[in-house]
Amino acid sequence: MSAKDDFRRKNTSTEMLRAENRDQLDAVTLPWRQEGLDIALVPTMGNLHAGHLALVEAAKQRAERVVTSIFVNPTQFGPGEDYKSYPRTLDADSAALESAGCDLLFTPGNGTMYPYGLDRAIRLGAPAGLATVLEGESRPGHFDGVITVVARLFNLVRPQLAIFGEKDYQQLLVIKHMTDDLGYGINIVPIATEREQSGLAMSSRNNYLEKTARKSAGRLYAELKDAAKLLENGSSDYLRIEKESASRLEKMGFQVDYVAVRRAEDLGLPGPGDRELRLLAAVRCGQTRLIDNVGLIRVGISDL
Repeated sequence: MSAKDDFRRKNTSTEMLRAENRDQLDAVTLPWRQEGLDIALVPTMGNLHAGHLALVEAAKQRAERVVTSIFVNPTQFGPGEDYKSYPRTLDADSAALESAGCDLLFTPGNGTMYPYGLDRAIRLGAPAGLATVLEGESRPGHFDGVITVVARLFNLVRPQLAIFGEKDYQQLLVIKHMTDDLGYGINIVPIATEREQSGLAMSSRNNYLEKTARKSAGRLYAELKDAAKLLENGSSDYLRIEKESASRLEKMGFQVDYVAVRRAEDLGLPGPGDRELRLLAAVRCGQTRLIDNVGLIRVGISDL
């Protein structure tokens, strides 16, 4: 009996299946593909919260089988970032995913994702115009690591669709670009940001916030919504809106990395006729870096 056959035999129940390497993954997903079942992938780095589970639920509504991956990807962390300390909560994550109806949990190690080691790994380069601004400027090389690992997950899982949250809006656009450019034929499905009661966008890094800071962090979203209303009502003085919004955030106690008004489709600088915009921000609340964004459609601007 082959390793794949043995693994398949042990995973014939209706419980959530698990795979840690390529052979185990193929043992589960190959029969699904042979049956013509659509597979949805939800890539994560673990330490799951309700926002991640909302992605799983969205995947279940769109595909017959859902694969969630948990892999803390070293190539998207820069020097001094929290790769080593990033929370690993596999037992709790596994229980949450099983309750959410995930069909397969894929938990590869570095050896599975980078079989030749990080020093000899083939890496992708994200497009400069999209990936070197905003988050890319603050975190050089970050998006190269993101698309490198997402491409590897796509190659291994071979899904028909993949689900990503809009909280990481720039990441979403970079992944869409990579998917189209490399001809994957995978449908990238964006899902609206899940928020805490205060308005704070759900994120695994929110756990770094102290209780009082976590409550006040929701003011970031409130400020973005207020600034978005000015844009929706016709204001095109983007620099003034960015500057004034950043100033208000600083008065609230945030350290502002950026507040930016950009075209929604490509994060380019908006022109007078651009209708669909995105207002994005990155701030520090204490030692914790938060990102958020809101979408908006300017009133009175024609689609033509």
